[in-house]
Amino acid sequence: MANKSTRVATDVGGTFTDLVCFETDLETGQQRVFTAKTDTTPPNFEQGVLNVLAKANLDPAEIDFLAHGTTVVINSLTERKGAKVGLITTEGFRDILEIARGNRPDFFNLHYEKPKPFVPRYLRKELPGRMSYKGEEMHALDLSGLGAILDGFRDEAVEAVAICFLHSYANPVHEQETLAEIERLWPEISVVSSHQITREWREYERTSTSVLSAYVQPAAERYLRHLDEGLKAKGFKGSPYIMQSNCGVESLEAVSKTPITMVESGPASGFWGAAELGKLIGEANILALDIGGTTAKCSLIENGKVSIMTDYWIERDKTSAGYPIMVPVVDLVEIGNGGGSIAWVDDFEKLHVGPKSAGAIPGPAAYGKGGNEATSTDANLWLGRINKDYFCGGEVIADMDATERALQAIGKKLGVDTDEAARGIVRIANNNMVNALKLISLNRGFDPRDFTMIAFGGGGAMHAVALAQELGVKKVIVPAAAAVFSAWGMMMSDLRRDYFVTHLTDVAKGSGDKIEKVFAATEKQALEMFKEEGVDASKINFQRFGKFRYQNQEHTTEVLLDEGIITDARIAQIEANFHDTYEREYTYRLDAPVEMVGIHLVASATVGKLTISETKPTGTPSSAAIKSEREVDFALEGIHLSQIYNGDLLESGMKFTGPAIVEDSGATTLIHPGNSVRVDGYGNLHIILNK
Repeated sequence: MANKSTRVATDVGGTFTDLVCFETDLETGQQRVFTAKTDTTPPNFEQGVLNVLAKANLDPAEIDFLAHGTTVVINSLTERKGAKVGLITTEGFRDILEIARGNRPDFFNLHYEKPKPFVPRYLRKELPGRMSYKGEEMHALDLSGLGAILDGFRDEAVEAVAICFLHSYANPVHEQETLAEIERLWPEISVVSSHQITREWREYERTSTSVLSAYVQPAAERYLRHLDEGLKAKGFKGSPYIMQSNCGVESLEAVSKTPITMVESGPASGFWGAAELGKLIGEANILALDIGGTTAKCSLIENGKVSIMTDYWIERDKTSAGYPIMVPVVDLVEIGNGGGSIAWVDDFEKLHVGPKSAGAIPGPAAYGKGGNEATSTDANLWLGRINKDYFCGGEVIADMDATERALQAIGKKLGVDTDEAARGIVRIANNNMVNALKLISLNRGFDPRDFTMIAFGGGGAMHAVALAQELGVKKVIVPAAAAVFSAWGMMMSDLRRDYFVTHLTDVAKGSGDKIEKVFAATEKQALEMFKEEGVDASKINFQRFGKFRYQNQEHTTEVLLDEGIITDARIAQIEANFHDTYEREYTYRLDAPVEMVGIHLVASATVGKLTISETKPTGTPSSAAIKSEREVDFALEGIHLSQIYNGDLLESGMKFTGPAIVEDSGATTLIHPGNSVRVDGYGNLHIILNK
């Protein structure tokens, strides 16, 4: 139909591929929102996207806007399913990946081993040439040996090449010349250079980022190409926008060149959605919680702003230092606690939940697919928190016998009955998630009591109230279609690029012009890049941040800079803002000189962001949405007869109190005794906790 607008977002997760569709009647303005969910289809992830479109009865030819997020990059890294990479670096620096950092977490382990580099030493090669930290050429680049290096890479069946030279953040010309020569000598090889990804200092982090980007590039490029071809074969006339880790979307063509930027695209879209939802309903300070099948992730949103950082590591835990990826990523804490997290008892009869997950196959014991280990989902199902007769939206018949056997096995090891084992699993899982929320709030100098929690993902609404009570949070909001909220967030995203540039200068009289020149040059670069893709300069907005530190410190604190040209007259205020930000985060300030280490420029352009209409109350009583009642075990608050509400029948203005359960096809919301609930005009649940 020509008189309607159809906007779609798809999100490929580790277990499910989600879809959200907004149809708007262009004549009346009336909106229809619907969702769909299908199994993720590794290794051909694009097939899951086509499947979920078919399940939603959507004709790609009628879609006006399509945003897409995926786990293909992080999966390639964690499962070691990337390309064979060769590294070319500055003479004398081939071992930087193994030298790494002295930040081993298992400090007293005399047998500690550093994480194995993604590129073995025999595939790490050097070229003569040297830049200084100021970007001045100390020794000319010598490319005479490049041909032999590439011949060796061919012999070793290398599939991708990474380039990272010393101090190329200050002057990338040597990398640019090497990149051009590789493309001339070996045009079919996948190649990436560090300056294309990051212009920040720290050689190990830049080298690691370049290598990991090369490692995933062939698979990601192939996946995005197949997705584009599959959609076009079905009639889609446009090109999908791809969700990045910085909470913005980017063109498919641009992301294909540096796919490492979408390493955390799924979580980023959910947290961006939380920030945008907060703006809609007047909540500026938010603790965002996303609980899926495998992990729980959380992020803090202050004054409507999602924090973006480049100090991101994968596989970092109690025993491993992990691997750094220096790309813009939403500031989050992630733990291995989701619906499929497996409960286990250690040799000291102590109960644990996660990080190992049952995944989609075999899944929790209740799936009836051969799983015999108890998971968080099994515990919630046994306690009546999840409806055994409406399991997975009624698409799966819950195998209660398998659930009982799995929980009994845990109870036997602990010396307790099945009910107590299930309660213990829920309490341990909640405790793990509370600790993660403290890391993102209390450990950063924020009081959780000053924030509202927005909970989403398949398991977010199940655990949110218990977590909020533990932290003293007064209010929990469960978004409409919470189970596919990350997909919703994509349709609220702008076209966005983050530019980080290292530039050292003292914050003192006379530095205003120097700082302004760096921002102006970077803004010019951003405008040129957007122009190449047909984005009009009038649609582009800039936001400026500075990365500051006390002189002689190692790390920096990011400070938002007010709009306008930076002059000497503003330097004193910028310095004062840094002192305030630093003290809030670290509880003290120093009487010491301040220096700027670099800039962070956000360039964004609107690409038809979704506008949502608010519905008015009809006066229908909440009792019209009640479908049944059953006994529910609230763990710490005992067993209560609870009213069960059909989430699809809840309307704007409805109010009710707990104990209660709200069920829809993708998520279950647990409302504890004494909680009061209100449904707003956007279909979100506002849960007010006991004082």
